[in-house]
Amino acid sequence: MPNAYISGTGMHVPERVVTNDDLREQYGIDTTHEWIVQRTGIEQRHYAPVGVGTAELAVPAAQQAIANAGLQARDLDMILFATLSPDMHFPGGAVMLQRRLGVCDGDSPRFMGAMDIRNQCSGFLYGLATATAMVQTGGCKHVLVVGSEIHSAALDFTTRGRTVTTLFGDAAGAVVVSATDEDRGVRGWWLGADGRHVDALKMEIFNTAKRPFMEMESTDGYARISPEMLWPHMEGKTVFKNAIERMCQALMQACWEKNTQLEEIDLFVFHQANMRINQYVAKQLNIPDSKLIHNIHKMGNTTAATIPTLLSEAVDTGRLTRGMKVAMVAFGAGFTWGAALVDW
Repeated sequence: MPNAYISGTGMHVPERVVTNDDLREQYGIDTTHEWIVQRTGIEQRHYAPVGVGTAELAVPAAQQAIANAGLQARDLDMILFATLSPDMHFPGGAVMLQRRLGVCDGDSPRFMGAMDIRNQCSGFLYGLATATAMVQTGGCKHVLVVGSEIHSAALDFTTRGRTVTTLFGDAAGAVVVSATDEDRGVRGWWLGADGRHVDALKMEIFNTAKRPFMEMESTDGYARISPEMLWPHMEGKTVFKNAIERMCQALMQACWEKNTQLEEIDLFVFHQANMRINQYVAKQLNIPDSKLIHNIHKMGNTTAATIPTLLSEAVDTGRLTRGMKVAMVAFGAGFTWGAALVDW
């Protein structure tokens, strides 16, 4: 059975930077830079321009990961697209990214499978686990795993929505998972979920249990959407408590099952939801700052894109090199969580 390793990484962020002060001065949100930094560690985030969708944002990240893997897009056997902010309700972002990569065009078109993953902040690790299984079983040789998010299109830019709006930014990250006979790669993955907390962090706009799922405003087909359905809802204390507990458990389970000591891990890649959560997890597990990498201060929470952008940054800056042992962990809405151990 072949091993599955990450053969290429890539990332892309929009040019526009929105600082904490910008949220107050440009959008009129009653907040301060100090208030946001104290609670989240976030100083700024990036917003995509009008007209750019989630799949389009992912193209440069995907192209960079494919090139760094020494491949062409047509070499891919599968595209996995993790997002909570798809371009539209359906079809999914994976097929849109496939089209934008141009693999279906020309004299030698490729029609590899393309699948969306809707596990929010844990989406990338669910995608990495899926890609690893596909490669290890021999079904695929090269799988593109993408995390791409455009949150700025669906945030409440009023003081009413500041608790959520201050957290999120736009970005895309990607990796290619490839087969190898070398003794390296993804050593294991661990996924979990607790559906009892589905209402603690949600965005209810497409609630098909309602009839109709949007209140019709007129016979012309226009609909009226209540703020409770239109904007994200978060029970912050519940999310904070469960995130710490589940991230610690997932990391400990990973190390236990692979007979690995935390001290043996060279780099910890935590999902970037809140700097305070990550600091608490690191403190609980006695992980030194020198083994952590962060980008939440400059990018905010980019959900499915946080871990792949961190991996790309770490490779580009020399923080992550061949032979290092890497631990990844994430927690998100659902609640869902995941961890992975990789020998780079």
